[in-house]
Amino acid sequence: MTSPVHVVQLNDVSKRFVVRKDNSIKERIVNFGRGARYREDFWALRNIDIDISSGSTVGLIGPNGSGKSTLLKAIGGIIQPTSGSVQRRGRMAALLELGAGFHQDLTGRENVYLNASILGLSRKQTDVHFDDIVEFSGIENFIDTQVKFYSSGMYVRLAFAVAVHVDPDLLLVDEVLAVGDEAFQRKCLDKIRSFQDEGRTIVLVTHSLNQVTEFCNRAIVLARGSVVFDGDPVDAVSVLRSGFEATYEADATGHGRFKQPAGERGKIARVRVLDHAGAERREFSTGDDLFVEVDVEAATPLATWAVGLHIDNPLGQLVTGATSTSLDADFPRLEGNARVRFALPKANFGGGEYGVTVAMFGSENQEIARATDGAFFSIAPHTRSWGPLFTDVSVGLLPSK
Repeated sequence: MTSPVHVVQLNDVSKRFVVRKDNSIKERIVNFGRGARYREDFWALRNIDIDISSGSTVGLIGPNGSGKSTLLKAIGGIIQPTSGSVQRRGRMAALLELGAGFHQDLTGRENVYLNASILGLSRKQTDVHFDDIVEFSGIENFIDTQVKFYSSGMYVRLAFAVAVHVDPDLLLVDEVLAVGDEAFQRKCLDKIRSFQDEGRTIVLVTHSLNQVTEFCNRAIVLARGSVVFDGDPVDAVSVLRSGFEATYEADATGHGRFKQPAGERGKIARVRVLDHAGAERREFSTGDDLFVEVDVEAATPLATWAVGLHIDNPLGQLVTGATSTSLDADFPRLEGNARVRFALPKANFGGGEYGVTVAMFGSENQEIARATDGAFFSIAPHTRSWGPLFTDVSVGLLPSK
């Protein structure tokens, strides 16, 4: 059996940035020679060892500041590692930053040729692909307009169209696809699927965990510049989710977003998802009874207060939501602590990952605290149907007339 061909190989890659504490040129001059005292080393990547095989689709995920984009730029050769080595095979196309490779004063047409040449195409080759690039981008009416007048969505459309038409062996994509509208995102994802069918290699940085589980056959979780997990995408998402929950519990106040109308203060101390027996769980099946418990605290007595619940899918789309007010629950005056429970009997969620966001309201329905993604849970996937809402779909053949 032959060993897989590695398109990308990273050996002990680390990247250091120097963060200076001098706030002005004057301070730099005055502190010259005492630089170590006025600067700090920040290691964005530490000792990364990764091999990416030909034909694989790899998702890089992690919290903000974990080193995802830095790692992608190191793979793409945009930045050089402080130590270690990066090796690549074949032609590469990269979408790393909005408008990267474009010149503001050139037209869209001129930038297509400029960007294509940067990605390795000759003018003659670009001529062959030009009409397809413009058609895919959907900005025919603006192709001879200077790109400095483009919207962010138009930038992405044109940049992605060029990148996918240069016949790359390796495609690197940073979060830029989130800028496009829904129709264009669908077109891009369809193109990524066709690349997968053709056996091309894709490395994707995204905060959309749904894309990771749907498109990737491997996911790498980064935290503080190091790899904390490398393997199955579903397991990787669970590792990342559990890390978010640990941060939430350690912080106690969730995302710490407080408002103070009329001197009121409240805090969401904890959010938990429970089963019918009252046990905290992360994994459920369609039709299970779910309960969401919310511990709240009031720094000052609240004569009127309420709690709201949002359950979102990995794309951030609302699946279901309610508030104690909409459910006609009348809570007594809150002094100190209280626990609120939302019951979702026979919850008909489809397979996938879900986030639970909770908000606390004071007088005049003013929001005074919020825990965004305060808890997570997953529903086992189905073989009969899919989507955020499970329906027991059936099909049959009608008799011919």
